[in-house]
Amino acid sequence: MIIKDITVKHQTVPLLVPFKTALRTATEIDSISVEIQLENGIKGKGAASPTYVITGDSLEGIQAALQGPIKLALIGEDIRQFQKLLKKIQSCCIHNSSAKAAADIALHDAYTKFLNIPLYAFLGDKQPISTCMTISVDTPEKMAEDAQKSAADGFDILKVKVGSIPELDLERIKHIRSVIPDHVKLRLDANQGWTPKQAVQLINEMEALNFGIELVEQPVVAHDWEGLKFVTERVNIPIMADESLFSAKDALRLVSGRYVDLLNIKLMKCGGINEARKIASIAEANGVACMIGSMMEPSLSVGAAAHLAAAHPNITYFDLDAPLWLSTELDVLKYSGQEVFLSDLPGIGEITVPISK
Repeated sequence: MIIKDITVKHQTVPLLVPFKTALRTATEIDSISVEIQLENGIKGKGAASPTYVITGDSLEGIQAALQGPIKLALIGEDIRQFQKLLKKIQSCCIHNSSAKAAADIALHDAYTKFLNIPLYAFLGDKQPISTCMTISVDTPEKMAEDAQKSAADGFDILKVKVGSIPELDLERIKHIRSVIPDHVKLRLDANQGWTPKQAVQLINEMEALNFGIELVEQPVVAHDWEGLKFVTERVNIPIMADESLFSAKDALRLVSGRYVDLLNIKLMKCGGINEARKIASIAEANGVACMIGSMMEPSLSVGAAAHLAAAHPNITYFDLDAPLWLSTELDVLKYSGQEVFLSDLPGIGEITVPISK
């Protein structure tokens, strides 16, 4: 079954509210969609978004990689040589993890439609999944207001962005903790905003104050693996690598060297579902659990990540709220409070009944 054509489109999607982290503020996203068409008419769809400050990928770069070397690698090939094609996507150009992720997702979508099964069934399971809700970094008062609303909306886990002004972070968490129920857990994401010593001091202070923190994500700059290890060895709250993790090779070094306690997998960082599965399995072999997360990106790519999360036994933490921030209608995922539901149609599937946010 030959791949006949590949098309690439771009659209700008406004966010419902600004998304703020220690690294950036986003009010809209660029959504680049790719469609792989087979000779029998089956269409596999994938998507990506650029995140300069994390992947280094730009809108123009993603479009160029998809319309250039990736298209050249796939056109005329037989999708039944699925594993060979996954390798060709990764080897046809260096870097460009977001473009490769979009193509990898589209190839998985086309192949599972060709097999006439949902993507989760191809990957091997359909365990229940849920999501935390992100609280953008802001003033302590505004973050407390947002956290209170999300808790009232039924989210038992809040992912709180910190690190933009480290001196404010303790106050931020105090304000949030004072307005949410005791059962609501907090995940802190510093997005590289702390120094190693600052991270140890803040995390230990927060633990002593019993703030109910489940984990802390990427406390120090991405390249400072020794800093990550310094923090991991000096606090009791689990430390998770995010921006430090881009590949299965990174995962092997991070878990075998005990640099962190947990890994955050994102398709835009690692180049797609195939590499993400390798990361989760490497971590599993080393006794390290994984979270599936996403950038601020289209629901289609988050949906692909959700199928993987439902299928892999070592993905036990979920951060899949990005589609709830977009002004577009949900199309491949359904949410009920914090619960996330997948389509049972072949491929990534579609939600045929519009879902209100």
